[in-house]
Amino acid sequence: MTTSFVRTMPVVLALALASIGVSAVAQTTAPATTAAPATAEPTTGEKVKEAGSNAVDATKRTTKKAVNATENGAEKAWDATKRTTKKAANATENGSKKAWNATKRTTKKATTATKNVAAKTGDAVENTGHKAADGMRSTGAAIGEKIPGTAENAAAKKQ
Repeated sequence: MTTSFVRTMPVVLALALASIGVSAVAQTTAPATTAAPATAEPTTGEKVKEAGSNAVDATKRTTKKAVNATENGAEKAWDATKRTTKKAANATENGSKKAWNATKRTTKKATTATKNVAAKTGDAVENTGHKAADGMRSTGAAIGEKIPGTAENAAAKKQ
């Protein structure tokens, strides 16, 4: 490096930094010739208030969305519950009707079968009773033929 370069380098750097500073000042301050007052940079307190206001607005929007989502979900759940309950009630009613009809049919069949069995049992008892009575009569007649002085004994002697 030459000495001339070493001497000019700090000057160039100083000019460059000064131009940056001048452009920054030009952007932040208003010209003195205008009648409008210069707008100052907001203070930290104002920035905090603005950020707080933005946070409150965002919270309101989010809360409103959450409430709407909850209401929609609850309404869908209610509708699904109504549909399912109605289906269950209809299924129970249909099942009850089928069970009642099956019970009526089965009871009717059982009653008819019982009547038929009772009639057959009655006939069997009656036939058995008649046979027993006939047997007793014939046994009584046979015994009466052997006992002297009975009508059967007299009839047997006439034969």
